[in-house]
Amino acid sequence: MRKNSIKNTRINTEVQRELSSILRGGIKDPRVAPMTSVVAVEVAPDLKTCKAYISVLGDKKAQEDTIKGLQSAEGYIRRELARTINMRNTPEIKFIMDQSIEYGVNMSKKIDELTRDLK
Repeated sequence: MRKNSIKNTRINTEVQRELSSILRGGIKDPRVAPMTSVVAVEVAPDLKTCKAYISVLGDKKAQEDTIKGLQSAEGYIRRELARTINMRNTPEIKFIMDQSIEYGVNMSKKIDELTRDLK
């Protein structure tokens, strides 16, 4: 299976949707910030590993705490994923912090400041 095959794209989308619902409703760890979203998911072609890109609205400490909380709850998340998605193998999940949303917000603020200064 190629990395960007149709099957792999569907699996990535389904895993992302289920991870989002698990994070939204099932995690009771207080370290996990309430405004946590799954930006993207990359499941390996052999379905053994998965990289989940996570975005957290908050400061640096909230982001670090959220990653630690998600890593400690990986067993629960993986079990729930196996229960909801019928896959041959349930992938081992690695959570990675994604800064793209925060970067976009900062760029938007800078552009607004520049346009305000020009007027």
